[in-house]
Amino acid sequence: MSVKDKLLAQRIYLLLGALFITSLVVSNLIFQKFFYWYPVDVEIFGSKLFEISVGILPYPITFLITDLISEIYGKKRANDIVVVGIFASVFSLLIIYVGSQVPSTSWSYVDDKMFNTVFGNSAIAVFASMLTYLFAQFVDIQIYHFWKRLTKGKHLWLRNNFSTWFSQFVDTFTIVFLLCSFGIIDWENFKGLLLSGFLFKVFVAALDTPFLYLGVYAFRKRFKLKVNEEIDLI
Repeated sequence: MSVKDKLLAQRIYLLLGALFITSLVVSNLIFQKFFYWYPVDVEIFGSKLFEISVGILPYPITFLITDLISEIYGKKRANDIVVVGIFASVFSLLIIYVGSQVPSTSWSYVDDKMFNTVFGNSAIAVFASMLTYLFAQFVDIQIYHFWKRLTKGKHLWLRNNFSTWFSQFVDTFTIVFLLCSFGIIDWENFKGLLLSGFLFKVFVAALDTPFLYLGVYAFRKRFKLKVNEEIDLI
């Protein structure tokens, strides 16, 4: 691969990293709003099916991006993005803390009470999310590369879905458990939110498979990669 192509691949990697970090940080900031998505009107364990947090909406994007990076750039580059995402989450938590400590003016559109209502639980949420996210993402990457080695780079849909399904269950269970333990969510909603969150992520994982195929196809065509071949960045 020429130096020009490697520089292009580097820029694309940075762009994917930026999308990944943005999706991760935003999901940690907006998690307190819940909505009901109703393709079917079903109630499970006292909660509507797909009664979920808006924080889930950008979250599956992070798994799509790490799977794409794993496929094209390799395991180490995918792990690097995960670590950077953790750093970004910690840094955003620090900024929120500083913002909560300075008093608002009398004419501020967002006063201290409103700010703390929206972001007051972010410290607990981001900390819990960081722990579960770190574990879930590394699990996802490990399983993805296990299936990639086993299938010798074939059956992309298999490793994409199997790795995401397992890691998303780990993530959903742990985050809902921690939020209930910290009193942010009532325990009576635990089972319903766990099932709704996991099924929604499984549904999204199935939907994003064609986009992963499209992304991998575009990379292989542009950089003339063979099946199972990865880009070695500068």
